[in-house]
Amino acid sequence: MTSIDELFTPSILVFEDRLATNLQRMQSTCDDAGIALRPHIKTHKLVPVARRQIELGAKGLTCAKLGEAEAMLPSGVRQIFLAHSLVDHRQAPRIAALADHLDELRLAVTSGAHLEALISLLQKVGRQLPVMIAIDTGLNREGIRVLESAQRIAQRIDAEPLLELAGFYTHEGQFYGKDRSNRTTDVEALLTHICSVRDSVNPALPVWPGCSVSATAITQQAHGRVEAVRPGAYVFGDLSLTQNADVMPWDHVALQVLATVVDKPTSDLALIDAGSKTFSSDRTRQGISALAADGRDIAVVAVNEEHGYLRGEDVAQLQIGERILFVPAHVCTVVNLADAVQVIAADQTIRTTWPIDARGKNQ
Repeated sequence: MTSIDELFTPSILVFEDRLATNLQRMQSTCDDAGIALRPHIKTHKLVPVARRQIELGAKGLTCAKLGEAEAMLPSGVRQIFLAHSLVDHRQAPRIAALADHLDELRLAVTSGAHLEALISLLQKVGRQLPVMIAIDTGLNREGIRVLESAQRIAQRIDAEPLLELAGFYTHEGQFYGKDRSNRTTDVEALLTHICSVRDSVNPALPVWPGCSVSATAITQQAHGRVEAVRPGAYVFGDLSLTQNADVMPWDHVALQVLATVVDKPTSDLALIDAGSKTFSSDRTRQGISALAADGRDIAVVAVNEEHGYLRGEDVAQLQIGERILFVPAHVCTVVNLADAVQVIAADQTIRTTWPIDARGKNQ
């Protein structure tokens, strides 16, 4: 199979020239600022992409779950940060095995209560591991919310032989919903907050923010305050990074969904063969699951499991059997729902197929 026209739909396409550009741009941005790149693999879940990130200079990888980290070992990665709350004693043998394969495995501490559970887990692991304390900077998910809590947790870590305090991190995912015109001010507030918490414990410890919306702005405003950033979605892009956050040009989006028009119940409504099992149920704030990649006014405005509902000014001209490329609202969930991606060369031929190595690795 060499042509896109030969593909069954829905198919997930990755344009290798755009992917290469996105990878190189973020690495160069970090290098120029003297900041380490520790990208999150939850977006791409692909060993070939992780391998390329490391070849370009990424210091290590960030993963959410043990399964993701285990799946990335063939990339040659030597350092992994697991940015999630580990508590299950049944995970102890896997943590030990993962640590044995790496030069460094860092774990997360997300609250005082979680710390006690983690200590109990590491007693089963039976070795000392470095940990990063999470700071809530506005997402209102995991992380320290009160300065004194960070100090108490740091003291508890220092007193525990199984743990070594290695720094602080945050996921500033709330930046996806912030007014882009205030980004400089918002990033400065983020840096001031996380560094003030860090300074109250130990000014020498590193801080690692992590979000594709804020990553470039952080490198420009860090001025020595940040040791690493951990973006993920920058590798592919989606509607959140292009239209909503405005941190990626439309023609840099490297992953698109190929779908076929399968019915036209009315002149202003068309149905495609890609629904929530392809796009997921994630939508933009405007309620859009995907937009036509070629710029036509065609939007996926609703999804059932196997159908996408198309509306827009250009829907009337669509024909049954027509194939359309779409930019999804949220790329991470699209990748996790697929078995493989088709890698498309600059001449629009299919270069290769990549199985999604960490697909469904949620444990």
